[in-house]
Amino acid sequence: MRSITRLRGRPGGVVALLTASLLTTTLLVAVTGVGTAAPSAPDNTVYQLANGCYAVQSASGDFVGRDAAGYRADRASADEAEPFRLHAAQLGRFMFYGTDGSMLAHDGADTVVATAAATPMTDWTVMSSDENFVLTATTNGRQLVSRDNALAMTEPGSQPDTGSFTLVPRTGCADFPESEVNATGNPSEIGPNGEVRGFIDTHVHMNASEFMGGNLHCGRPFDPQGVTAALVDCPDHQPNGLPALLENVLSYGNPFETHDTTGWPTFADWPAQDSLTHEQTYYKWVERAWRGGLRIFTNLFVANRVLCELYPSKRNPCNEMETVRIQAEQTRELQDYIDAQYGGPGRGWFRIVSSPAEARQVAADGKLAVTLGVEISEPFGCSLRNGVAQCDENDIDQGLDELYDLGVRQMIVTHKFDNALGGTRFDGGITGVAVNIGNYLGTGEFWQSEPCQGVAEDNELPTKVDGAQNLIGMLPPGVTLPVYPAGPQCNSRGLTSLGEHMIQGLMDRGMIVDIDHLSVKAADDALTMLEAAHYSGVVSSHSWSDSSYYKRIYALGGFVALYAGQLDSSDPESKEKGFIEQWREARAMRSDDYYFGFGYGADTNGFGPQAAPRGDADVNPLQYPYTAFDGTVMDKQRAGTRVFDVNTDGVAQYGLIPDWIADMRIAGGPDGDTIIDDMSRGAEAYLQMWERARN
Repeated sequence: MRSITRLRGRPGGVVALLTASLLTTTLLVAVTGVGTAAPSAPDNTVYQLANGCYAVQSASGDFVGRDAAGYRADRASADEAEPFRLHAAQLGRFMFYGTDGSMLAHDGADTVVATAAATPMTDWTVMSSDENFVLTATTNGRQLVSRDNALAMTEPGSQPDTGSFTLVPRTGCADFPESEVNATGNPSEIGPNGEVRGFIDTHVHMNASEFMGGNLHCGRPFDPQGVTAALVDCPDHQPNGLPALLENVLSYGNPFETHDTTGWPTFADWPAQDSLTHEQTYYKWVERAWRGGLRIFTNLFVANRVLCELYPSKRNPCNEMETVRIQAEQTRELQDYIDAQYGGPGRGWFRIVSSPAEARQVAADGKLAVTLGVEISEPFGCSLRNGVAQCDENDIDQGLDELYDLGVRQMIVTHKFDNALGGTRFDGGITGVAVNIGNYLGTGEFWQSEPCQGVAEDNELPTKVDGAQNLIGMLPPGVTLPVYPAGPQCNSRGLTSLGEHMIQGLMDRGMIVDIDHLSVKAADDALTMLEAAHYSGVVSSHSWSDSSYYKRIYALGGFVALYAGQLDSSDPESKEKGFIEQWREARAMRSDDYYFGFGYGADTNGFGPQAAPRGDADVNPLQYPYTAFDGTVMDKQRAGTRVFDVNTDGVAQYGLIPDWIADMRIAGGPDGDTIIDDMSRGAEAYLQMWERARN
């Protein structure tokens, strides 16, 4: 097992990533990845095959069985045949899973084989023809045929007498591998007075497998070939994690760290609450969160061109808008994949919504409403180069129209680096040095500061560069870091005229303005615009704005969510307030004019550590099984052979979010019931805010 040196500091998204990337860029090895497109969905007869147990019968009447040589169509009866579990690889696509874990596969040419490895070669597109089915290889369209008791592959268009099969119901199938959910009960639908009762996450990144060029993040939220293909470590982490320099520096502060790279089914070392390059939002883990009370899930597409260009291994482009398009496509593929598991389009629990009315209908159906947002550094190409904007108002208008058409309804305007829209909120410490260097590499300028003018402050700028020699070495010859004055310093950049055009464009479209990552000056400018328009559509999604702005947000009818970090502040090494204390302070600022509920922004997969175990969990643990606020019974979550426990693992992966929320009742002491009630009102409060924004 690895030793852990936890990185400290506020949630930073890509903050620590830049530090590690600049330190390790020249040492990383490139890897590649491949993907397959989903076919057009066939009719509903095919969809209903999902998870069923069947024997496969050829047109001649023989059944497919298994021998030492592989699969043959030479069994006289269904009882003698191999019983296959049909795992839905996507709508209309299946894997035929045998009793010993072997799967029906092809070799890419003419031969049918048996394999224990889930690969694209085990993926079959199934088309129905009356009561018969035609099976084609999803990778190349070649058709499965049976001739003289042998199975083979041939070009599409084979004769029906050799290329059609019947699926006969059977028993005795093996279960296809999958992470468990370990929740009993049905998600609640609508509460008193038609309210949507449940939790909301306003800031999560489910598509991190596709950002930063696509090779930095290990694992995926789903894979057509299932969990054994989705939850694997990066190739460049093998064999013992020592080559995983970015993970080691980013997560543990030690470039010579090691970790177990097995992944499924043992998960010996990951996912973990402070392992920042491994997948934490596998869809089954999100399903557990939904079953445990989550009702709205705001999935933010994320990108950063500068960091992508620094990282040497990539399979996707670094253009930020292209990354958004790729992530939007993956999200819809995920929705289709979950639909496929449940028997066809619209039947899954994961529903992308683009309006509060759709979200309410999804809640009424007892499903999870998934809203879409964007957190990128150069939206629509609006970078800044030597003080010159690289976009114009037309670019912003076209970009907002495109995002709206993609279903995006929430947007962060600046992220980490200054851009043509305005200034960004600083980072402190050594990570502040790293991000400031990134700002220089992206814009040609370092951050510019001035004394803060009011109560609100940007994060403290680093006044020393001790320990940053390697970072400074990334600068061009003759370029030196600025030395900033001590004391509160704020970014001198507010909203530009283009930034004002962006805010107005978001309001015109009824979209939600997320003020996180805006500099104090820019956030003040944005809130002033929103106040003049009496516009409620504003959020702080994950504690990356000054908390003094919460009162103005609430006065507008907006919504506040805190970073889903430590519940308590018992860690003596951390100066940060715990979630409970921050909730108390935010609650005191609420407006009596609007329905009040509270949310969290997990920032999962966003290179911010998740919550560690509560400080006194060893002596006062959350007891399993426990009952969620709506009556669902939640037991410890199991994935493969690993059993997760929030008392010892913290929020190692997203399926532990309900446990973390249940733990609030303990951490909150006399306020425990109140915070659970506020959290369960979060989804309704967000929806009412969104409805006001669209009126």
